[in-house]
Amino acid sequence: MNEPRLALAYDDVLLVPRRSRIRSRRDVSTRSLFTRHIELAVPIVSANMDTVTTAPMAIAMAELGGIGVVHRFLSVEDQAAEVSRVKRHLTHVIDEPYTIPPGGTVAEAEAEARRLGVTGFLVVDDDRRPLGILTARDMRAADGSGRVDEAMTPASRLVTAAADTSLDDARKLLDEHRIEKLPLVDGDGRLAGLITLRDIALRERWPQATRDEHGRLRVGAAVGVRGGYLERAEALVSAGADALVLDIAHGHAEHTIEATRKLKAGWPDVDLVAGNVATGDGFADLAEAGADAIKVGIGPGFACTTRLVAGVGVPQVTAIMDCAGPARSSGVPLIADGGMRHPGDLAKALAAGASTVMVGSLFAGRTESPGEVVRRGGRLYKVFRGMASHAAAASRLEIEGRADALDQYVPEGEEMEFAVKGPVAEIVNELVGGLRSGMSYIDAATVPECWDNAGFVRQTVAGQLESRPGQVPG
Repeated sequence: MNEPRLALAYDDVLLVPRRSRIRSRRDVSTRSLFTRHIELAVPIVSANMDTVTTAPMAIAMAELGGIGVVHRFLSVEDQAAEVSRVKRHLTHVIDEPYTIPPGGTVAEAEAEARRLGVTGFLVVDDDRRPLGILTARDMRAADGSGRVDEAMTPASRLVTAAADTSLDDARKLLDEHRIEKLPLVDGDGRLAGLITLRDIALRERWPQATRDEHGRLRVGAAVGVRGGYLERAEALVSAGADALVLDIAHGHAEHTIEATRKLKAGWPDVDLVAGNVATGDGFADLAEAGADAIKVGIGPGFACTTRLVAGVGVPQVTAIMDCAGPARSSGVPLIADGGMRHPGDLAKALAAGASTVMVGSLFAGRTESPGEVVRRGGRLYKVFRGMASHAAAASRLEIEGRADALDQYVPEGEEMEFAVKGPVAEIVNELVGGLRSGMSYIDAATVPECWDNAGFVRQTVAGQLESRPGQVPG
């Protein structure tokens, strides 16, 4: 056996300050690549964990300039529906507005509105020509009774515009007529889209939001390597997923490499994130297989016990550094997944060679995170669990139709409770503020400059204590 080499975690190192030309943290750009083709204004990704990311978290992250990855511990239909919720939340033009026929009942329309999470519908005939609009006000006035065509605002009072109407012109029409929705029609009078005042207002509110070419929020979605994962991928891409994330604990395995090749061959125009790995060889093999970004991290997660149960892993700073060379040579972005405890860890991860970081536990308990809410001693908590925990495994195996295999499963994660906190924007702003400060200390105005300029020192336990307020070594 070779003598084991030293490997380091975030707490083992500090960035070395250097002469800096940066006068203000505002002069720092945190833009970085999530995948080969998706750039983020904020280099933070919410983890594909069932107590971290569904549509509300993915929406919030994309609005803030990051991105979220919807977890896969759902039925195919439900996961695709979560992706669709993100894609429809914010857009320049809604290409396929929700519509209803005129002959239905108002009660049926109300039930469908609740299911879809919308406030109204365009009413169209069999040729998709607008007959009117059924708003929330119309439905309240009808009190659930009567037909749609009796309760709707008719086409004679409907303001429409041509399909090629610009957003600026649409805003003028909305303001002029004091309306909130502007249907777009083609030359034959058929419905071609919808522009809403809400979408225009949100575009102005979130100028750095992560959007696709149609102005919709970007979102990733996770798939596995079992249980019809190709069919799941097909449904997610059809729902509008901007990136597929191959979610498996050990990414440097033959079946993971094979799945990477199959997914990339099946959907060459959709970016694919693969992982997780902890070595340069693992990174290089997944890059060669076609991955457009690779997650690095085996065992650093807050609720992960892989290193204790399996005795396997590489401390996160060393893992990132080992993979940074293959990342630069291949042009494949490196996602540092796990181990984040403090804002300074984000600066350390990027300085070590990451393009973005994936965050789980720091987002637990947030307003937008899913998870069961429980009360303990008068306080509210949300459940947070590692994806290799017993409970998460039970959910996964049930979805895959292998529930009888649970008694053979050895958990590599834990379940815990986090106090219910405020919106995720609070911690994201704190993380980004710390990153900007760290970059200014090392004279890095961009993330690539961060890679080039960073220098680390190791610190002892005494140094770690010295770093914490109110702590002294000795």
